[in-house]
Amino acid sequence: VQLVESGGGLVQPGGSLRLSCAASGFSFSRYVMRWYRQAPGKERELVAGIRSAGGSTNYADSVKGRFTISRDNAKNTVYLQMNSLKPEDTAVYYCNTRLLLNDYWGQGTHVTVSS
Repeated sequence: VQLVESGGGLVQPGGSLRLSCAASGFSFSRYVMRWYRQAPGKERELVAGIRSAGGSTNYADSVKGRFTISRDNAKNTVYLQMNSLKPEDTAVYYCNTRLLLNDYWGQGTHVTVSS
């Protein structure tokens, strides 16, 4: 299993970023995919998740209405569109999936929201 995130960077408050996570080594379309984040000095927290079939989604309260998770099963890729970014969104963002009770993580992509 390999998960590779991209798309992070420095953005001003109110700006937007789109994160991508390219997956390989498993049947991507069959599994729930999630985005987590970890801010400096804080625990890793779930940001958003998307189910396999049907694509139903869930979000942390702190990002509802601003972030959108989506997936392209033909490209084995999951996305996180982040709008109206705030300084408190600054964190390392990780892609995650769980196979047979084992969690798999990407290397993370840094998002910094600052003026």
